[in-house]
Amino acid sequence: MDITCKIQAERLLQRLADLSKIGANAQGGIDRQLGSPADSEARSWLQQLWEQMGLDVRRDAIANLWVEDPHTRGKGKPLVLGSHHDTVPNGGAYDGALGVLMATEVLETLREHDVPLHHPLSLISFTGEEPNDFSVSTLGSKVLCGRLTEPDLMQLKHRVTGEPLANAIERMGGDIHQVAAHARLAPDSLAGFIECHIEQGRRLYDAGEKVATVSCITGIYREIITVEGEANHAGTTRYKDRRDALTAAAEVELAVEDIIRQPEWQDVAATVGRVKVAPNASNIIPGQVELTLDLRTANPEHRQQALAYLTREIQRIATKRQVTITQQLNLDQPEMPMSPVIIQALLDGAEKIGEPRRELVSMAGHDAANMARLTRAGMLFVSTVNGYSHCPQEQAEPDAIDAAAQNLLESVLLLDRRLE
Repeated sequence: MDITCKIQAERLLQRLADLSKIGANAQGGIDRQLGSPADSEARSWLQQLWEQMGLDVRRDAIANLWVEDPHTRGKGKPLVLGSHHDTVPNGGAYDGALGVLMATEVLETLREHDVPLHHPLSLISFTGEEPNDFSVSTLGSKVLCGRLTEPDLMQLKHRVTGEPLANAIERMGGDIHQVAAHARLAPDSLAGFIECHIEQGRRLYDAGEKVATVSCITGIYREIITVEGEANHAGTTRYKDRRDALTAAAEVELAVEDIIRQPEWQDVAATVGRVKVAPNASNIIPGQVELTLDLRTANPEHRQQALAYLTREIQRIATKRQVTITQQLNLDQPEMPMSPVIIQALLDGAEKIGEPRRELVSMAGHDAANMARLTRAGMLFVSTVNGYSHCPQEQAEPDAIDAAAQNLLESVLLLDRRLE
């Protein structure tokens, strides 16, 4: 292996441990949701770290944290690295935060070795990537690429406290009224974007591999399925007279499970993650059940086939159970392929450090999917221990983190020469 400069894994791991203390709870997880005190504290911690390194830090109008090296020699469009620092409730220490600190380590290592670059190297920590009580996810990157505008943002409020999102963004140094002028980016204003992230699954872990290049970020399809039966007395209504919405809904859920059991649809994930039953009383036959379907795949043909199968099953169940079942589209987000030039650089970087050239589809959504609307984007996955994520057990092994950070650095050097 011909390594130009080596990252310091111990430094990276120590910073990750320090950041994980912010928002730590008694259950061993981390609570660092958008707009929370821990979110603000993490921002201050990151800003202090970067400023101590001699970097310039700014917050755009949606409060994304941007970092630039004033001594960068490159004069081209910036190559941006980063991820997010917020967590889900009772989340883990690695999701997002590892990508932010790994980007920091790459930039610091290049500075320490005085490596000249053709492109300025910038870092970003996105605002509100995770789902949160403001009912929005991948917030910062959606604003950057224009998927969310000021009118959209002004409608959002905290579902518990009622606080407008605009207030929370202002508290974090942003200004929703300025997002069009001081947050949204013009297409092709960047040379490229790379996000490093834990896999959040166990494909790499089961294969005994440390890193993989993401070829595509999955499409996400969601719909609300409502089963209308007939509420009636639990004790006096005989079987032949029942129109039980819950038993029909149970069959619908089993039909969803059948989708992911089919060998020809192994690249499809389908889940019923939320169930709402009415009247929801122990002595009343359920009259209405509302289900949420989440279906993911990077293969549009398989998505169409799976949804057609589910619709047929729903019609069969409705007839059999004498209920009415309706399907309402909630989200249809297409798959997002990553940039071929960045995929190639990440694969070449892996090979340079002695790791296999492995490609995977990301079955979770990420900021990189929005950044791909603006520029050439790519992702690097780090092996996740036992596949745990969005929970306190979330972990990546130190040797996998070391490999991923070095893979990222080598890929940056390759891209710096290959990008226009």
